[in-house]
Amino acid sequence: MDIKLEKDADLSRMTIDGEMSIYDAAALKQGMLDALDNCQTLEIDLSQVSEIDTAGFQVLLLAKRESQRNNKVLRLVNHSDATLDVLETYQMADLFGDPLVLSAKSAKRSKNDTAKGR
Repeated sequence: MDIKLEKDADLSRMTIDGEMSIYDAAALKQGMLDALDNCQTLEIDLSQVSEIDTAGFQVLLLAKRESQRNNKVLRLVNHSDATLDVLETYQMADLFGDPLVLSAKSAKRSKNDTAKGR
């Protein structure tokens, strides 16, 4: 996993490249909390996340909770298929409140699931 952080005034942009797994959860947690401490708005680009497990998802939940607790803004953007799958599986997209743009692959899978009554 590789984390890149760009800061512009009160907005920080974090890009995560690779897996968000239990093996990287501690570093990911610290990176997100440090970024939140140093900005008013944190935007996390998830487009390069290849895999996310429950630990990775829990770090996102923690960051969201901490942003709300500190009256800051956390936005998840450019969701990868892996992150969309986790948000859908846990039915948590509404909690984050970010617009989700489905890839063609995800949209087709969602349409098939609806047709099958899932």
